[in-house]
Amino acid sequence: MTTPELGLPMAVPAEGLPARVRIHEVGARDGLQNEKATVPTETKAEFVRRLADAGLTTIEATSFVHPKWVPQLADAEQLFPLVRDLADLSGTALPVLVPNERGLDRALALGATRIAVFASATESFAKANLNRTVDEALAMFEPVVARAKAQDAHVRGYLSMCFGDPWEGPVPVPQVVRVCRALLDMGCDELSLGDTIGVATPGHVGRLLTALNDEGVSTASIGVHFHDTYGQALSNTLAALQHGVTTVDASAGGLGGCPYAKSATGNLATEDLVWMLTGLGIDTGVDLDRLTATSVWMAEQLGRPSPSRTVRALSHQE
Repeated sequence: MTTPELGLPMAVPAEGLPARVRIHEVGARDGLQNEKATVPTETKAEFVRRLADAGLTTIEATSFVHPKWVPQLADAEQLFPLVRDLADLSGTALPVLVPNERGLDRALALGATRIAVFASATESFAKANLNRTVDEALAMFEPVVARAKAQDAHVRGYLSMCFGDPWEGPVPVPQVVRVCRALLDMGCDELSLGDTIGVATPGHVGRLLTALNDEGVSTASIGVHFHDTYGQALSNTLAALQHGVTTVDASAGGLGGCPYAKSATGNLATEDLVWMLTGLGIDTGVDLDRLTATSVWMAEQLGRPSPSRTVRALSHQE
């Protein structure tokens, strides 16, 4: 018998928190792109299907980036058709990352209706990741977003290095707000604030969210994306929830990192997030048993145990 079947964790709601949180699952894209070994296409498709079966309604499927830069996701054209029917069968949202207009062309040709672009709040990371300045990258994304919106696609704007940068140190809040505002002004429907190297703390999270609100950015358009480098991902998530955020990025089994930021460790594990939200009485629609089984299965495919503490506890791994 698993712990959830025993009624644990006990739900003890706290005041001022949302009733429901939408988990934006990034394991199949952000998680697998940082793996040294290339996972077979059929295994990736099975991973996405198992995640959907566990109740996740938004699953980032892949990235239409040039294979030279992210070889682990070179099979985007082969993978997306294998999972595309989930959108019709269960209404699962399957966003894909596109780096430029060519990537958008590839995604739209396969029927993608939700796309994401990936910007940086700092010049150093923009140079390392996009080989452009921050403003040059924004200019590159403008026609991408415009064309996607013209096709009635939903557009998410990822913003990396919102809290700290491995080359520049702490990132000034107004600097982050400026790029967020630019992404929304060009037509992005949603922002994802990325703590790429995991250095954020709850007070910093609250200050950034307040600054965004002061500049007219609605909390409803904000998602958060925390890495657990210093063990702060859940506390930072709670700070965001207290501010009214209802979209949280997470990766099944805690997979992932960032190939362009060597100090970035795994994403917030989806199971750890679901455990905390369940204990707070917040609905996610996710079956924790099925999700844990999925992450145990994927860990077996990768040949190593899951870093998620909840997965280890529920699967009785040492």
